[in-house]
Amino acid sequence: MFKNYIKIAWRSLKKQPFFTFLNTFGLAVGMAGALLISLFIYDELTFDKMFADADRIYRIDADIKFGGAEIDASQTSAPMAQTLLRDFPQVETTVRFRDQGSMLLKKSDAQPNSKELRATFVDSTFFDFFGIKLLVGDTKSALTRPNTLVLTKTAAEKHFGVKNAIGQRLILDNTDTFTVTGVIDDLPKNSFLRDHSVFMAMAGLADSRESVWGNTNYYTFIKLIPTARIEDFQAPLQSILEKYLLPWAQQVFPGLTMESFAAAGNYYRYHSMPLTDIHLYSNRQSEMSANGSIQNVYILSFIALFLIVLASVNFMNLSTAHSLKRAKEVGIRKTLGSNKLDLVRQFLTESGLISFISLLLAFMLALVALPFFNDVSGKSISIPYERPFFWLIILLATVLLGLFSGSYPAFFMSRFMPVKTLKGGGQKDAGGGGIRNALVIFQFAISVFLIIATLVVYQQLNFIQGKDLGFTKDQIVLIDDTFAAGDQVYTFKEEVVKLGKVQSATLSSFLPTPSARSNSSFFKEGSREQENAIQMQIWNVDEDYIPTLNMELVAGRNFDDRFGTDSTAVVINESALPVLGVGAEEALGIRISQDIDLESPTFYTIIGVVKNFHYESLREDIDALCLSMRRSTGNMAVKLNAGDFSNTIAGIEDIWAKLAPGQPFNYRFMDDSFNTVYEAEQRLGKIFMVFSILSILIACLGLFGLAAFNAQKRTKEIGIRKVLGASIGQITYKLTTDFIKMVGVAILISLPLGWYVMNKWLQDFSYRIEIPWWVLALAGLLALAIAVLTVSYQSIKAAVIDPIKSLRTE
Repeated sequence: MFKNYIKIAWRSLKKQPFFTFLNTFGLAVGMAGALLISLFIYDELTFDKMFADADRIYRIDADIKFGGAEIDASQTSAPMAQTLLRDFPQVETTVRFRDQGSMLLKKSDAQPNSKELRATFVDSTFFDFFGIKLLVGDTKSALTRPNTLVLTKTAAEKHFGVKNAIGQRLILDNTDTFTVTGVIDDLPKNSFLRDHSVFMAMAGLADSRESVWGNTNYYTFIKLIPTARIEDFQAPLQSILEKYLLPWAQQVFPGLTMESFAAAGNYYRYHSMPLTDIHLYSNRQSEMSANGSIQNVYILSFIALFLIVLASVNFMNLSTAHSLKRAKEVGIRKTLGSNKLDLVRQFLTESGLISFISLLLAFMLALVALPFFNDVSGKSISIPYERPFFWLIILLATVLLGLFSGSYPAFFMSRFMPVKTLKGGGQKDAGGGGIRNALVIFQFAISVFLIIATLVVYQQLNFIQGKDLGFTKDQIVLIDDTFAAGDQVYTFKEEVVKLGKVQSATLSSFLPTPSARSNSSFFKEGSREQENAIQMQIWNVDEDYIPTLNMELVAGRNFDDRFGTDSTAVVINESALPVLGVGAEEALGIRISQDIDLESPTFYTIIGVVKNFHYESLREDIDALCLSMRRSTGNMAVKLNAGDFSNTIAGIEDIWAKLAPGQPFNYRFMDDSFNTVYEAEQRLGKIFMVFSILSILIACLGLFGLAAFNAQKRTKEIGIRKVLGASIGQITYKLTTDFIKMVGVAILISLPLGWYVMNKWLQDFSYRIEIPWWVLALAGLLALAIAVLTVSYQSIKAAVIDPIKSLRTE
């Protein structure tokens, strides 16, 4: 019987090639889009789950409010790990990371340096903690001795190969020599360690052995014993504050108590973040790698679902619309003894056949689109052909899609009365108009919503690009790792400034782009109470920093190397003024201290106030900051004149090669560096745009088919109207009006929904746009114009037919 159903279904599909193409292609586009999004979502949801006992691993975070600053810290102090292991029986083992950012590596002084993007100090428990195997070396001893390190496979191959790695020596940042004691495989792309390639022994880091509870520089991970519950661990975790942190803090604030700390409006809370939640749920300061967002996963999940539903709606619409052509077939089948269940099976077999043909086409489309999708999403996704579970899910989803798409048409057509259909009756309601119209409205409402989302994302990105940041990012070249020039770094700066196309240059390790930094506590002279503490970042810069980045002083003056006293001077930003409790002019001359030493503190005199500038993402408010004139040679920012940048950069590189031979020359433009902060939003905008186009394409395929059917059904009416004098324009208007009304209703539904959802999305930004009215209007007009163009083609085609042919048509 099933074989017979397949034969009949195949013949039926062959008889209606246009209808079959629209249904198959529409389903294939929806399935291909949903497949790509599903692979993306699976990659996001499986972050860090490959590590051993991942469900028992947690990172210790801290929420801090103190000195006018609120800090969401992903790091804690050095002694935290050992304290937890000693005091908490629920903790099986711990591991710490002290991230160092990028580092330069070379085999000897005679060799040139090469750059590794991410290096970190890590405890020797690293391998057992995460279940990481060494390709060469022994996990028991690999990171137990000072000045030893482990490389990833790619990093080892770059320097001396995997097999020859053990015992080799590497010089890091032109200073310390480390011995290679192991090589691990490259870490998965969906792990928080994906960018790290150098792991150095924590045993060689003196700071890691100190009992300083005030510094938060260490990522602390714990693994609970199998029987422990994190809920039972969370409350006792707070005892660390009073037992260890408070005695340390009382050295700075004598007489401090937890009660007085809270009474001043401050708080300090520890909590645990599951390892597998970090990527999607954590957005804290100084994350070890760029995280995703569960909000984006939800958004993309809905888009994938919408694509499938839109394609299914097309199938339902076109099938019910074409039911008129099959009404007599149903009548004859029922007359010959077919019951309702037999007819339902037949029609569901047809929908299942279309679904499987669409699946094959969808795979072809997905394979073609995958490289583009990876580029847009920043992933390296591949189709997991080798996984049986993947194929099981795909086949099951295809069967369910076929059943879902064909269910309504199957039950609808199986209800036809044989007497009416064989007499030619029942044609008036054969199309299922009411439900069909509702489905068209649903399709276009989703399409308009996606258009609104795309326009809002790009408007926010344009706002970010055009916002006054408080400094100039255009025509600024950033040269990384200038410390590698050693004593020649200042000569390098002087020579670069002499180039004709260079306005100025500045040396500093601190730039107004998001990076790993930490706050320090400051006090006004004569005030050491916790209520008067000021939490600020302090950046070491030179006298050319403010003019090179074109920052604006609202009071006071810039640093001047002719004044010896400027070595103990600072320039603060406007956000520090409310914490100091003074205005810009009143702040000049105030002395502040950073030292813990109560007997002989070092004071800094405020000589200037710089206008607030955005040194973090526009998602964040601008916190208090001070600049200090001290030597810091990590990077150099060079302000170029307009013109041909390539020749100027080539000139800078020539100077570098002469003064720092064998050292890598790495540069980037500041505006590009700034844009990378918003890669997630840029990718989301591109994804919205791509799938908006796909949703519109699917909706238009359905509308195109319905318009063709509508024109065919009204062939006689068109002929009569033309005989009676109706023009082509009037007939086209008549055929188009009903569809335009449906699209109009869809627009009215989607506009408030799109406005509400995208306003929620914008709330993640401290600095954001107000959604302009024209965005909503443009989205509606675009959908309307696309619908009119789609329907008009079929309407005009029907209107120009010779009325004699129309009236002969039965």
